[in-house]
Amino acid sequence: MKTGRQRRTVAVAALVGALALSVLNAPAAQAADTGITVSDIVINDGKPIVVGTSKVVEPPLRFRIALPPGYSTDDPFGYDAHPFLYRGSIKAAADTGEDFIGPGGYTCYEIDSKHAHCEGALYIDPHPTQDHVDSNSDATTWKVGVSLRLWKADGGLKAGELETRSMTAQLKRAAKATTNASPEPVTKGKSITVTGKVTRANWGTKKYNAYSGRTVSLQFRAKGTDTFKTVKKATTSSTGALKATVTASVDGSYRWVYYGNSTTGVATSPADYVDVR
Repeated sequence: MKTGRQRRTVAVAALVGALALSVLNAPAAQAADTGITVSDIVINDGKPIVVGTSKVVEPPLRFRIALPPGYSTDDPFGYDAHPFLYRGSIKAAADTGEDFIGPGGYTCYEIDSKHAHCEGALYIDPHPTQDHVDSNSDATTWKVGVSLRLWKADGGLKAGELETRSMTAQLKRAAKATTNASPEPVTKGKSITVTGKVTRANWGTKKYNAYSGRTVSLQFRAKGTDTFKTVKKATTSSTGALKATVTASVDGSYRWVYYGNSTTGVATSPADYVDVR
């Protein structure tokens, strides 16, 4: 439950630009301890972040801020603090924007004059013009960093720093699955052939390619029930194709489910209903 009043909202363009220009290229005297503490960081509710080839993904982000002496939540323009994801060198990532994923925006809610609870989302755009996920090697473990800044009354930067965190976030390539069960309708006791295909996002080409050699579960849900149950397993061919044969018994729906791995998200196909007569 949120308490207090809304303090601010910040856009990702401002965050990334100010981080690179104001913090890392600032005079050495300004690259000092800000005294700001960022804690209780939660990214995407602790789950892997799955990204496709075109749709913007905005994983939820939550964290808390504690301010140093002389600063108050009554003046939200006097400070700035937010987590971000990066690979490699934290300075290089924040400097260049490459291997860097920052917030699309967040809002902080005052707890008291020194503390605020903040929530919003990271912003990941797989478009070819962006550097967020432009290589399949980006499907890996990303580190978490924090940008901290204090501002002077005239708007100039007083102090800025980057902090690393021991926590991480996993980015995964999205996968898709299809299914087709035939014949429809089918006579009870006869065979049903269920085919399908599994493809996976290629972040380099921005297309979905066949995903071969994957073990995929064929699931069935009888008419009038709520639960799918695995009835067979199959392995995708070199073209990502799937095929399995089952015996028709009762009306119901079939689907393929691929449970993913360390670099690839879960894929569940649409269900295909079969009428058994």
